Amino acid sequence: MEQRGKIELPSQESALALSGEREENLKTLSKQTGALVVMRGQELMIQGTANQVTLCTRLVRSLEDLWKYGKTVTGVDILTARHALDSDRHDELKEMRQDILAKNRRGEDIRAKTFRQRQYINAIRTHDLTFCIGPAGTGKTFLATILAAQSLLSNEYERLILTRPAVEAGEKLGFLPGDLQQKINPYLRPLYDALYEVVEPEKISNLMERGIVEVAPLAYMRGRTLNRSFVILDEAQNTTAAQMKMALTRLGFKSRMVVTGDITQTDLPAHQHSGLVLAEKILQNIEDIAFCRLSQGDVVRNPIVQRIVAAYEKYEKK
Repeated sequence: MEQRGKIELPSQESALALSGEREENLKTLSKQTGALVVMRGQELMIQGTANQVTLCTRLVRSLEDLWKYGKTVTGVDILTARHALDSDRHDELKEMRQDILAKNRRGEDIRAKTFRQRQYINAIRTHDLTFCIGPAGTGKTFLATILAAQSLLSNEYERLILTRPAVEAGEKLGFLPGDLQQKINPYLRPLYDALYEVVEPEKISNLMERGIVEVAPLAYMRGRTLNRSFVILDEAQNTTAAQMKMALTRLGFKSRMVVTGDITQTDLPAHQHSGLVLAEKILQNIEDIAFCRLSQGDVVRNPIVQRIVAAYEKYEKK
């Protein structure tokens, strides 16, 4: 027997926050619960079987600490909330939402959106060396950079070093315009982008001029000992075994390192093995080293990215 439910929202801002862009969130709520979900002004109308209406109502209520205050609800928030309902992890979900890493320059909260992202953040906080392996869009580099920037700004570390191997993914460095720094900047752009989310560009420039923030290719790390530093090695699937060993052994006293990569997107020549794959085999059970795995369910970019990752994973399993 069909039933109807209704949830009154406190403001137009909360209605927009819950609905999402082009009402994408309403479609996600409907897909997750089987109920028909429609927003009329500030009223959320829910229609379906008794179980569907009850489930949808519980799911929307579990998101209330976001939409009530006009905070943007994402599709990933809905999926995580549904997972929390199914696994009775509501308290953990509430704690995760309250653990705000930083605010970006638009005033929006930066936080974990999934339980695996939260495990990753906790691993970084409690381990000297953390590896994170997962597909594009899961926040591997972004979350690590945010934590690193916050640690630097609170004087926990003296330097922030962001590095990645400059592997030529279909392009030849020699054909790019400019000097060496200009040639390698495109490889380092994602690291800059994450920094710019929480630190003013002028301040970043000042920190870089003083050597407090360093964004450089992995080759620049050879022969150094990185003391009192927060180091992020990005795109680590493109390191050779020797490069990975070199990078890991740079870690000095009172330092922390995060190594991120996607082992399904290696740009190394066919005859070379990925240093990230080998490191996982060798270091899996070493004390004070954490390994975190993120999946397509942790993708926090445009929802279509999650579908793209899922489609490729399905194709590659054939």
